Amino acid sequence: MTDVVSPDLLRRYDGAGPRYTSYPTADRFVEAFTATDQGHALAQRRSGVASLAPPLSLDVHIPLCASRCYFCACNKIITRHQATAAAYLRYLEREVQLYTDQLGTGQVVTQLHLGGGTPTFLSDDELRELMAMLRRGFALVPGGEYSIEVDPRTVDGGRLATLAELGFNRISFGVQDFDPQVQKAVHRVQSYQQVSTLMEQARAVGFDSINVDLIYGLPRQTPESFARTLAQLQQLRPDRIALYGYAHLPERFTAQRRIPSAELPTAADRMALLSQSLVALVGAGYVDVGMDHFALPGDSLAVAKRQGRLHRNFQGYSTQPDCDLIGLGVSAIGRIGPSYSQNAKTMEEYCDAIDDARLPVGRGLALSRDDLARRAVIMALMCQGLVVYESVELAWLLDFRSYFARELAQLRELAGHGLVVLDDTGIQVTAQGWFMVRAVAMVFDRYLQADRNRAQFSRIL
Repeated sequence: MTDVVSPDLLRRYDGAGPRYTSYPTADRFVEAFTATDQGHALAQRRSGVASLAPPLSLDVHIPLCASRCYFCACNKIITRHQATAAAYLRYLEREVQLYTDQLGTGQVVTQLHLGGGTPTFLSDDELRELMAMLRRGFALVPGGEYSIEVDPRTVDGGRLATLAELGFNRISFGVQDFDPQVQKAVHRVQSYQQVSTLMEQARAVGFDSINVDLIYGLPRQTPESFARTLAQLQQLRPDRIALYGYAHLPERFTAQRRIPSAELPTAADRMALLSQSLVALVGAGYVDVGMDHFALPGDSLAVAKRQGRLHRNFQGYSTQPDCDLIGLGVSAIGRIGPSYSQNAKTMEEYCDAIDDARLPVGRGLALSRDDLARRAVIMALMCQGLVVYESVELAWLLDFRSYFARELAQLRELAGHGLVVLDDTGIQVTAQGWFMVRAVAMVFDRYLQADRNRAQFSRIL
């Protein structure tokens, strides 16, 4: 990577910024958006021509975890009581019913993601119950993208076979790092051999795509130790790799206070960790899909990147076209038409809403025309690395150069640093700009440009 991007340029653009799994970003959601507004959005979807309605994506959040990982910034509930899962499933079932009451049963679903927390906190029977519940309410089409996040400490070969039997065809193992000292520092110990065995078993039962999550910037990580982790990962050769930079925000996430700042890599070492990771992964034949996603050339994500069909949603990069998204469970985020919604963030508030027979929406946002136009630009940058002025002008009936005059002026500085190329037809992100595409997208974020309050976001690199 250092052959492509200079260390000075990395340092210049290594600020804080959104990941743009949506625009506007979730921190802009407001409590003035309620279950009533969500109901209006659902009614609009149902009243449209059925054949023109986009397919649905389901994102089911299971917030339960048996133990606390110190690095984690997810909304989670730490418990060892299995009865908590049974009670939670009852509420999920009632939430599904609230949606099908408004949309009707049998809405076509092409994408399902089960995230957490730890989805495999649920027992095999509870996972069967959950999938049966979803199939009663929705039509999960054959060949859809059905994924689940897995803590390797919670599964064995038998459980993996059950997941495949239930219809999951994509699986993601949370590894983070194979080094025992790093694992101990973040309170998540799992051996390389354990993960290796599980990956062999996942392949044997027929998963289409296996992902591994890695995190650089964790406590006690060094370029030397992470080089060993990368070498081990290359031996496993997962279909996809998600490489995230650890965001140390102890003022927001209590568990991170268990991580002494003195044990974190220095800024120079953090850059070295990122640089060596990119060199190793690309050298091993992985395609840099974008930001923190890598895939083998034959994986559907890499194919979508080559064919210009890449999309981005709340789970990251996806092969699925823009779908309406229903988020189920505590803190889950959804998108229906030109609006976003997020469920209540605490179990108590979530359950109270469902007990009152109302959708458990805690906040959300109805997008303005400006929001929609900017979303189109930001997603084109994040997914294709290309914005064609004429396409945006035709879709949103605006003059791009006039409407985005201030943004284009800002982009000229980035063009001077080799991150983008500007011409009369559009904006092209360069090879080195692709490593910092978030910085390019941030130029078009009206909210971020207005207040410059970036402390709440992770670093770009």
